[in-house]
Amino acid sequence: MADELSGVALVTGGGRGIGAGIARELAAAGMRVAVAARSADQVREVAQEIDGLPVGVDVSSRESVGEMVDQVTTELGPIDLLVANAGVSGPRGKTWEVDPDAWWRTHEVNVRGVFLCCRAVIPGMIERGSGRIVITASGAAYLPGSSGTAYSSSKAAVNRFGETLANELRPYGIPVFPFSPGLVKSEMTKDVFPDDAPWTPPELAPQLVRVLASGRADALSGRYLHAEHDNVEDLIRRADEIVENDLNAIRLQR
Repeated sequence: MADELSGVALVTGGGRGIGAGIARELAAAGMRVAVAARSADQVREVAQEIDGLPVGVDVSSRESVGEMVDQVTTELGPIDLLVANAGVSGPRGKTWEVDPDAWWRTHEVNVRGVFLCCRAVIPGMIERGSGRIVITASGAAYLPGSSGTAYSSSKAAVNRFGETLANELRPYGIPVFPFSPGLVKSEMTKDVFPDDAPWTPPELAPQLVRVLASGRADALSGRYLHAEHDNVEDLIRRADEIVENDLNAIRLQR
């Protein structure tokens, strides 16, 4: 039986693709959901569909993120779950030929954006003694054959950020989950990979986030989770073993 949830969720990058799917899943589970992104029309459409709150935001802007969190807190209440999902793919082409500003913009959105959103919600979570953070990471951070230095390096930073933040927040009882949604066909990926690529079913990432929001997987905080390749129920049962043996972690082996 699917987990029933309550409280307030904030989903960035919620206007389309994976973020929209997560927003729909959390609303169906019983949460009040704020759908945030730069794409105002898409945000309004998803929010109307799930009776949520549409919020415009540029996650790379400290001021914009602060306004977003203030609006959500005022209109819906304290944020119980942050899904830091907003991201961009970055410029395609050889590193020495792409526009430097476009390359850096990928890090501003994918890394600074995650940092700013987490930074904005954490004080309230610490004060209340509760809350959870889910961060959309990617296998591009470590899989061989990655092309495009902007996206892959930004996601490597996000993966490490999520694990380290989990360590920082463990004494406060606030779990952090960096996860990979898999290769989901979206506006970001559809023109990069062929039609016969091993696409991940789009419903798997939202289903995983629903479990993470339930609290049943809190012992896995800081572990790298994959929506398709990991059976989260099995991981929950094996949580002590996973932590003891440092599994589901990206490590150097010699």
